[in-house]
Amino acid sequence: METLNPLHIFTISTPETFQQTTIKVFRFQYAHCDIYRQYVDAFLHDIDSVKSIEQIPFLPIEFFKTHRVVSSLKQEEVVFVSSGTSTMPTSRHYVVDLGLYEESFLRAFRLFVGNPEDFAILSLLPSYMERGNSSLLYMMQRLMQLSKHPFSKFYLHHTGELVDNLQSLAAEKHKTILWGVSYALLDMVEKHCLHLPDLIVFETGGMKGRREELLREALHQRLKEGFGIQAIYSEYGMTELLSQAYTCGHARFYCPPWMQIRIRDIYNPLHILSTYGKNGAINVIDLANLYSCSFIATSDIGKLYVDHSFEVLGRMDHSDVRGCNLLVHE
Repeated sequence: METLNPLHIFTISTPETFQQTTIKVFRFQYAHCDIYRQYVDAFLHDIDSVKSIEQIPFLPIEFFKTHRVVSSLKQEEVVFVSSGTSTMPTSRHYVVDLGLYEESFLRAFRLFVGNPEDFAILSLLPSYMERGNSSLLYMMQRLMQLSKHPFSKFYLHHTGELVDNLQSLAAEKHKTILWGVSYALLDMVEKHCLHLPDLIVFETGGMKGRREELLREALHQRLKEGFGIQAIYSEYGMTELLSQAYTCGHARFYCPPWMQIRIRDIYNPLHILSTYGKNGAINVIDLANLYSCSFIATSDIGKLYVDHSFEVLGRMDHSDVRGCNLLVHE
């Protein structure tokens, strides 16, 4: 079995290299992840026949709720747990190499947003902090450490202090990011009169049962009006992934070079749609998931475009309400 250098995935620069590396990762995970091998064996009789990404079976994301999805004999360094209600089973991601996660989210942040050292990064993520063990909290903690600004911290419910600090940063014309869960951002703009046209706002996590769910366009419009800004930013990430895709203030998400999206037929999960712009269920290839599973069949509905950007349109019927920034479109 060929040895894989984990950091090699971050050198991918061409479609050919992505395809070659993906096939190597598939074979590695088939050999080392028991539950993924059992799943693949249900569909394939000869894995040596797999020569393209379209032939790879994608593991349903629900397996992270019921099984230990790990492609390593090493002990995990941390277990990230998904958000959810007390009646919902939660996903658990056993992370063997935290350094690989840090490399992934820092490279993606620098690619799509900028150097964290250049920003004040303020977080309003109360529901995540109440649960703990969140991959998002871990990422934000590291980004705020790198920021080194005294205002870069978690604010929990202290929105008065948060507003004062945002206004001070605006007066200083300091580049600022506010990263918040959707319901808390709405609560904030309803309580405070704000005009912060240079502020970068990332919303995530939905309403967590605290408020009525809104269509994404309606939520973003209310937040834009409330903060006095022109755009709302988002990232597409979840407990089961160690990479994130980002918007640039618009509807479409863009993946870093070691992550790609495929759209599968809703009624035939093994069939990958070959036509761009068609609605289907989202499959994610996340090569940073080297020591778990890189091939995830999500319950999200979306469409893929020719430039490899994608939209998230909602969720499949009968799937759980997740905390990864999904609001149903009509």
